[in-house]
Amino acid sequence: MKIIAIGRNYADHAKELNNPLPSEPVVFMKPSTCIIKKNKPFFYPDFSSDIQHEVELVLKISKVGKNIEEKFANRYFNQIGIGIDFTARDLQRIAKEKGLPWEKAKAFDGAAPLGRFLEKDQLADIGNIPFSLKINGMLVQEGNSRDMIFSFDQMIAYVSKFFSLQIGDLIFTGTPAGVGPVKIGDRLEAFIGEESLLDFKIK
Repeated sequence: MKIIAIGRNYADHAKELNNPLPSEPVVFMKPSTCIIKKNKPFFYPDFSSDIQHEVELVLKISKVGKNIEEKFANRYFNQIGIGIDFTARDLQRIAKEKGLPWEKAKAFDGAAPLGRFLEKDQLADIGNIPFSLKINGMLVQEGNSRDMIFSFDQMIAYVSKFFSLQIGDLIFTGTPAGVGPVKIGDRLEAFIGEESLLDFKIK
């Protein structure tokens, strides 16, 4: 199982980080050791002083595929969930300044808390999925799949050119504006619509 993540997929988020809008999906990988399941806590690492939250819709791949045509891409996932792409922003900033890879900032242990999944057919319109993140009960991020630069089908078609997709693979589809730091003691709760699918603490 692998995690494929898409960066800068919401225009407002790209702008808040002073990044240009991409002409094709920005792709990076996270290993399976990033995943935290069952609402277990995230332990703040000692190598960063600026861990930031990025709430994202997550696709679960249900069929093996390679070089998938966009018009067939919807056949390759059957569940949509929610997760957090934690980013060590201080490490990422240094890496970007030096033109180095982002792995230390994005792929560290525990950097991908993963919530429950919903069956795709439970959602009325996958092109219009509202999702959000609260910290200590306060709304900090709010997004909708309709605002993505690249749609689910476009992402699947694009990444499958480079990586064979396997059953159980996850695609983190990008975060809306509102990213910011977390601290020890925070409680994070992520939603699709009004349904809470992820609820955990920072320790």
